[in-house]
Amino acid sequence: MFKYLKHSLFHIMGLLTALFLVLGGPYLVIGLAFSIATFVLGDLFLGDDKSAPEYSYPGILTLQLWLALPLLMLIVFALMWQVAPEDLFGFGLWFENQFALNVLESRGNATWYQLVSGTLLTGFYIGMIGTITAHELVHRTRDKISLCIGRWLLAFSFDSSFSIEHVYGHHRYVSTAIDPATAPRGRNVYQHVVLSTLKGNISAWRIEKKRLMKKNTSFWSIRNKLLRGYCMSIVLLYLSYYLGGSAGLLAFIGAGVWGKTLLEVVNYMEHYGLVRDPKTPVEPRHSWNTNKRISSWAMFNLTRHSHHHAKGILPFHKLKPMSDAPEMVSGYLGTILLTFIPTVWFKVMAPKLKHWDEHFATDAELKLIKPNQ
Repeated sequence: MFKYLKHSLFHIMGLLTALFLVLGGPYLVIGLAFSIATFVLGDLFLGDDKSAPEYSYPGILTLQLWLALPLLMLIVFALMWQVAPEDLFGFGLWFENQFALNVLESRGNATWYQLVSGTLLTGFYIGMIGTITAHELVHRTRDKISLCIGRWLLAFSFDSSFSIEHVYGHHRYVSTAIDPATAPRGRNVYQHVVLSTLKGNISAWRIEKKRLMKKNTSFWSIRNKLLRGYCMSIVLLYLSYYLGGSAGLLAFIGAGVWGKTLLEVVNYMEHYGLVRDPKTPVEPRHSWNTNKRISSWAMFNLTRHSHHHAKGILPFHKLKPMSDAPEMVSGYLGTILLTFIPTVWFKVMAPKLKHWDEHFATDAELKLIKPNQ
């Protein structure tokens, strides 16, 4: 039973986040600090999870993935309620009656840095609960329910292009110069977030345009998945304004942009500096991997990225720990934090890239690395 329950860490953290957002005030800062500490210290002290259990009831795991949508809606609603000009739908009064906690007094009285913390906290879970779950769901191209839920999850970070470019572009061109999500050596994370976002959207437009042309369908039609995705985000923007007014709209935009930024940071660290001969198939050595326990449990084995790219059609519960794959510096959040300080990041990654060149790269791939890298 534990092999199913361990992935509920994702849901527990989400519910706690909603609670922190409702409590407001200093709890907005506490919630952000608690999330960072849980993932960074958990990965640091609890080691690796290299188990590969068999699952007799994969439907339970799919249900856990689907629950991400109502959970993310709850988190965003909590943020909207916190900044709204009034007690939305009498939620605060109901909450006080049910749990004997005084939340109405703190609502609307948060300082600017507390509100920023609450927005960053919400954006963090838009990235984790939204994008990471969507990543798994949009790969299930034959499951219409999973695809629909995945695309709605991506709408929270204004990233409808991900379901197209990632599945049909990134997985084909990973670790090559063509791939927008692969950062070459020497590029810092801030440059990558901008470049990958712009090039990723352009790539998605090209892929979708080509698909529609094959079906003799106009690009400007309801069948355009990219345009439908943009419309989903517009609906969420309208709802944030309807619920929270101008403050709600700004908070949602901030959280969504932060969630999208975190996706590109994750792309950055998953493939930074790795190269691949475009004529050769994708192998585990073309992605940075980690088996850190807390990251693996909370992120549905996204950590086993090397196997995911080698076998993109596999659902997350069938991914194996790759003993011969290049290893990340730490778990996901610990590695993310390192990328924000480029000088430290480059220094840490230099010996890892040297090791990759000496033990993983082919002669053809070594020729692809520029001399100044």
